[in-house]
Formats: sequence, C-alpha cells, structure tokens
Amino acid sequence: MRTLVLAAVSILCVLTGIDGWAVEIGGQGVLRELSITTLHRILPADTHILVESSAIEQFLAELDGDPPDWQALYGHGHLDPGHDDRVFLLNRERDAKREGRPALSWRLAFVWAGELSPYKPELGGFPVAIGPKFIKTKWGMVRFKPEEAPSNLVALVDTLQRDRLHKELAAGKTVEVDVVMTGQLIPDESLVYDFSHDEEGLGLIMPFVRVERVDFVIAP
Repeated sequence: MRTLVLAAVSILCVLTGIDGWAVEIGGQGVLRELSITTLHRILPADTHILVESSAIEQFLAELDGDPPDWQALYGHGHLDPGHDDRVFLLNRERDAKREGRPALSWRLAFVWAGELSPYKPELGGFPVAIGPKFIKTKWGMVRFKPEEAPSNLVALVDTLQRDRLHKELAAGKTVEVDVVMTGQLIPDESLVYDFSHDEEGLGLIMPFVRVERVDFVIAP
C-alpha cells in the first residue's frame, strides 16, 4: 500500500469550478468514474494533460529545449564540493532562458495518487488521502508540486457508489483514486532541477503549479 498523507476531514471550501464539478484547494468534489486517458472530457479545452511520459517530455522541451547533463552535474555525488553550485547555476540559467516562452502560461493538468478513507456520514462522502506521483521520463524523474497542496478533500458519491466502496473498504481493500489538479506554473519558480534523495545520481524535475481546480477520478 502506498503511504499517503491523510487530509484532515474538516470542510473549508465549497464546490466550485466549471459546471460545479471541481473543488477548491480544499473541499468536496464529486467522484467521477472515468478513465484517466479521457480526462479531456471534463477539463477545459485548452488544458495540456501531463499524465503520460511523452506529454511531459514535450512540455519540458517547450520550456527548456533539452534535458540537462545529469552525469556532469552530479560529478562525484552529493559530497562533491561543486555539486550544489552546479545545480544552482543550472536552475538560474534555465530560469532566464525560458522567460517569455508560451508554455509558461499553459493551463496544465497533472495527477497525484489518492486513497479513500472510510465513509463519513457527517461529511456526506469519503475523505481522500493524497500523495505525489513520480513519473519516469527521458529527462529524469518528474514530480509535480502544487504551490499549496490540496487538503480537507472529500469525495462525494451517489448511493450505489457509497455502498460498493464502503463494502470494499470494510473488507480491507485499498480504494485508489486519481486526484487531478489543474492550474498554471508559478511564474517566478516554474521549474526546479535537483537530484533524488532516494536514488543516487537520479535527476529530479519539479514543476511548481498554482492549482485552480481539483477533480476526483476513479477507474470505471
């Protein structure tokens, strides 16, 4: 089972967004039964859906052209006295070069992993625990980071969904959902290059996104 951070159950925000389906940074939202490959059905037409590695690679190419030379950056590793300076310089140089590029203003959507917690009658839905996804690409590992991580998330369901999901959770099953976040890059800190703390020498790229809406999706 994945280890996720359980969102608190108090409701801070109300339904919002296009057609009333999305939620604010924290709050309630309808749980949709939808394949992750058909997200375009629920998102604004101009949204760039960054779920597959190929789409993410194209997005990064629009912003920065080519992947960095991770081996040269890493040198002799974290203990290399020039390691931090090289990464810092890379980030500053690329920040300057990507100024004015159209992809900086794209509306984009990415996915974090979610799990349902037991149904809460007082909330009318299932609290949702969330955690980031790490996606392997030709550029390195990519982890999208919201400016403010959504919290207090509750998935609203109809009666049939409630009964089915309640039985699955009661039987000890893990019910996974996709938490789809839509927004735009943060202008002053759009993309950060670093190295993974879990695997030596593995390049990590973190797009920072100001999230405008959140949708809950579960495979049909």
